Amino acid sequence: MTDQGKKVLLAAPRGYCAGVDRAVETVEKALEKYGKPVYVRKEIVHNKYVVETLRERGVIFVDETDEVPQGAHLVFSAHGISPAVRESADERKLQTLDATCPLVTKVHNEAKRFARDGYQILLVGHEGHEEVEGTSGEAPEVTHLVDGLEGVDKLPDFPDNQKLVWLSQTTLSVDETMEIVNRLHERFPNLENPPSDDICYATQNRQVAVKAIAPDVDLMIVVGSQNSSNSKRLVEVALEAGAKDSHLVDYAHQIEEGWLEGVKTVGLTSGASVPEILVQQVVEFLRQRGFSDVEEITTTTETITFALPRVLRSARTRGKGAPAAVDA
Repeated sequence: MTDQGKKVLLAAPRGYCAGVDRAVETVEKALEKYGKPVYVRKEIVHNKYVVETLRERGVIFVDETDEVPQGAHLVFSAHGISPAVRESADERKLQTLDATCPLVTKVHNEAKRFARDGYQILLVGHEGHEEVEGTSGEAPEVTHLVDGLEGVDKLPDFPDNQKLVWLSQTTLSVDETMEIVNRLHERFPNLENPPSDDICYATQNRQVAVKAIAPDVDLMIVVGSQNSSNSKRLVEVALEAGAKDSHLVDYAHQIEEGWLEGVKTVGLTSGASVPEILVQQVVEFLRQRGFSDVEEITTTTETITFALPRVLRSARTRGKGAPAAVDA
């Protein structure tokens, strides 16, 4: 097989979303302002490269607040926390910085409001995911996790007059979520929808970009980590949209040569917590194997940014012409 005709379709948008950018920059600015170590509860974002790079710079990642010395600086990850975690940090007099994505915070606020108004909440998401744990923690007595279609059947029966509403993890597949929601509506006809879509704009945009190129590729490579929900969904979306094959990799060297056999067109994208350097390393890996024609396919342009935690805002510099930050 000659190299003639081999090409790469590069999906755009891809990579860092505004929430991830804010979270990573929060940790970087905290290191600059307070010095090392800075502690982070859980992974700041679900990406192996980002976590390892920050660890090398002096960040200490912990699972729980009781692992942090009293009075130390602690950053809460982009995925959000429950009130119990915040209370634990306060008890230890930790100096906290909240890097929770504002879109996750929006779902938390919805959960609190619906619980206050007497609703039972059906939360569509994956069991054990940090975002789900944080949202559930806002109203644990009235929140019921719906993990996949089979989760619908596991829900209890509710009285006919019980107010019900569904919310969702922000990083799910749009199509899969709506399939679950449709099943929920079939079982609970009085189920109400949230006031706005909970699936984050970046998750939706990356899925739309993948759908646009998937029918034209023999292989879709998604750069992202195995614990990244939105990255794993991109693999599934690619296959459902017509890609003949699709794989998730953290790094270019994880691409198996056998995947490229007989392949003329490779699609390439990355999850919302993936820095662009990792994508470009894949582009170079493919170029060395004859895929020298790279075409970027853009389905939308993202301009949104989120403001840093207030105590760090003086440390932030925006490039010329960058959009104003959204205060959150």
